[in-house]
Amino acid sequence: MSATRLPGTPRLLRALNDRAALELLLERGPLTRARLGELTGLSKVTASQLVERLEERGLVSRVGEQAGGRGPNAQLYAVRPSSAHVVGVDVGPDRVVAACADITGAVIGRVEQSTRDTDDPVGVVHNAVVQAASSAQAQLSSVRRIVLGTPGLVDPGTGDITFAFNLPRWHSGLLAALRDDLHTPVVFENDVNLAAVAEAQSGAAQGLSDFVLVWVGAGVGLAIMLGGRLHHGSSGAAGEIGYLPVPGAPIPRDVSRRAKPAFQQLIGADSVRAVAREQGYPDADAAEGVRAAVADGVNGGAMLDELARRLALGVASTCVVLDPPLVVLAGEVGQAGGEALAERVQQEVAAITLVRPRVVPTGLTEEPILHGALRTALDAVRDEVFGSTVG
Repeated sequence: MSATRLPGTPRLLRALNDRAALELLLERGPLTRARLGELTGLSKVTASQLVERLEERGLVSRVGEQAGGRGPNAQLYAVRPSSAHVVGVDVGPDRVVAACADITGAVIGRVEQSTRDTDDPVGVVHNAVVQAASSAQAQLSSVRRIVLGTPGLVDPGTGDITFAFNLPRWHSGLLAALRDDLHTPVVFENDVNLAAVAEAQSGAAQGLSDFVLVWVGAGVGLAIMLGGRLHHGSSGAAGEIGYLPVPGAPIPRDVSRRAKPAFQQLIGADSVRAVAREQGYPDADAAEGVRAAVADGVNGGAMLDELARRLALGVASTCVVLDPPLVVLAGEVGQAGGEALAERVQQEVAAITLVRPRVVPTGLTEEPILHGALRTALDAVRDEVFGSTVG
């Protein structure tokens, strides 16, 4: 019985080789045709055909020559940065920050706008995206995807935002309105989830496929990364740790009335400021009070111990269910607490549960939500662009 030849197999192999070459050029470029052949295991002829194909498609370009050896210098090739662009947007209650990156991941444009004087979310996002692309000298038509990080839940079915209490004008139907307005794929994602994406890429969770990130700032949130993928849950509510019923705080019976949930009462910014006030530290800003306690050395231990005791209730509950190897403390308070707070939380979790995850502070200091949005957009666009190289 003769073997059945799979239709399209040569085309599939070419596409896989193209994708591998493009990824290598992103990570290690610029490269010569010969070097690409060595790294991909392809023959010289096949590697040359591959480069010609990618050059014809406008995905790679010649960027110089490599001197040395006999004969003419070898041409160097790199991914063509302008072959596609993405825009990431960090949406907060008072401001919107948008950044534009080319397909190599280089951030080449950024704008920041206040949202205090407007009640038009479509107009706000439109202006931010257009200005970010303009500052990057990129045509809006070259922007292949826009990812917006926002508070609240993202409905897995519709992609719309729900329960974004800090953004009362951001409502169901907004996603379709933005897509119609911008004529570009637009995606919403929870802001804490995007912070975890950034942490996995270039923060404290690099190289780990399983970890959780706890965000402690004005709000409290949790991102769950399992097998290298974000876990959203059936309704998009996975990680809404602020609603966790915990000892020491009353449990509201109607969350739709914006009653402050239990764990949020215990460790949210208002509570952190209250603890700082009791301990004699600055209380105008939650992170400022925590930094003051850390800087006070031994004398600040009582405040950090109290925060760790409270925070460990939520971390322990999460870790008993998921048993992750790593917990990252992020957000304004998590970052301000640094190693001093993280070590105390790790010890407290180990004391009250059977699991012993490593607890560390975030490895990122600037705009993790924005960088997570850009990374999410880039991953999707590279799949689209790099996955369609064979006509």
